[in-house]
Amino acid sequence: MPATPPSSPSLATYAPAVTPTAPATVTAAAKPRSAVVFGVIGLVLIGLNLRAGITGASALLHDLQAVLGYGALVAAIIPSIPTLCFAVAGAATSWLTGRVGVEKAILLSLALLAGGLLLRGIPATGMLVAGSVVGMSGLAICNVAMPSFIREHFASRTSLMTAVYTVTMTTGGTLTSVAVVPLAHALGSPSAAVGAVGIAAVAAFLGFLPVALHAHRNTVRSTAGHVSPWPLLRTRKGQLLTAIFTLQALLAYALLSWFPYMLTTMGLSASDSGLMFGLMQLVSVPAGMVLIAIGSRPGMLRPAFYLVSITMAVGILALLFLPVGLAAVPAVLLGFGLGIFPLVMVMISRSGTSTSETTALSTLAQSSGYLLATAGPFGMGLLHSATGGWILPLALLLALALVQIVVSHLITGRAMSGKTAGTAPGTVPAGTADGRK
Repeated sequence: MPATPPSSPSLATYAPAVTPTAPATVTAAAKPRSAVVFGVIGLVLIGLNLRAGITGASALLHDLQAVLGYGALVAAIIPSIPTLCFAVAGAATSWLTGRVGVEKAILLSLALLAGGLLLRGIPATGMLVAGSVVGMSGLAICNVAMPSFIREHFASRTSLMTAVYTVTMTTGGTLTSVAVVPLAHALGSPSAAVGAVGIAAVAAFLGFLPVALHAHRNTVRSTAGHVSPWPLLRTRKGQLLTAIFTLQALLAYALLSWFPYMLTTMGLSASDSGLMFGLMQLVSVPAGMVLIAIGSRPGMLRPAFYLVSITMAVGILALLFLPVGLAAVPAVLLGFGLGIFPLVMVMISRSGTSTSETTALSTLAQSSGYLLATAGPFGMGLLHSATGGWILPLALLLALALVQIVVSHLITGRAMSGKTAGTAPGTVPAGTADGRK
């Protein structure tokens, strides 16, 4: 990505993009301890669901295609649904949160997620596709709104709560990917197994309900405006956040969608492929925590981004050249590479000068990023069908991993943070909108 000239516009330049909308809500008084406790519980339950709905289907793609009988085109479309929904539904999140508030938007998203995942339990291709669209649309809203929820409810602990959120998200995805294949065998149906994942989403809805009710009862109206996300794409911060989010999402969802299927076609059994898939995600749990700990230290943000991006590239190389019997090696390396997500989320949570601006940046980065990232799982499927192998798809992923190293260098630079390279993620000096005086 070319460097932006010093005269490039900043977030402050686009202050006129703030347009009046329905009044936003702000808390009327300090939250009681019970509200904080319910907030943490809700955050954990949401985190457990945000990847489970994706990995639950990914681990059973081979079985679902065999049982339901859909063709290569549908097989390529199904793994692409999450990122496409994240782009389309996620783009409306900034507007939705401005209309109903962050908490109600998240509650609505959890209702969509639960309903969509349960719908996938009906053994029909149409229900699998429709349930995925509904459920992933809910997931999209929740994904975009969570950084703003963390900023609004845990302003003094954004790194800690982002770490909790991302760790539980990865844990939920890991447990689901490991358990869903045995569950399908026990139930005698892969459709029933992917539908059963929706039960956890129902629990998240019920767990978050007290948070939404407290926000509804204990807020007052303010005249805060809605920040349009799209003009922010002309700022350096908007460009770099979108670029790094796009690259990590494309790599992550290409792997999350096809990694177990890839190993199965290479010769591993479905159960062993599921175990390797679980191992990859399991490694990403401590990896994210370690990377946040490293990146939060003075002067260590850039090395943290270098470490995770280079490891992702090495993991793809290992998947290309190592025999399938050594699948644990790329699983571990790729799992560490997936640990970049918490770093990116911390940067988004700390970006902007207000909750609405954080939501706008989150909307911009995630909706644009996921739209472009749709090419990952969809392209992997089509290239595999066209070539009958995984060499070309993996070679393209390797090229993108190398580009991510370059963007990692840019996003940790002085112009992005407003300080020397390597400051804590997303730190914005007081009195500036994007880190420039």
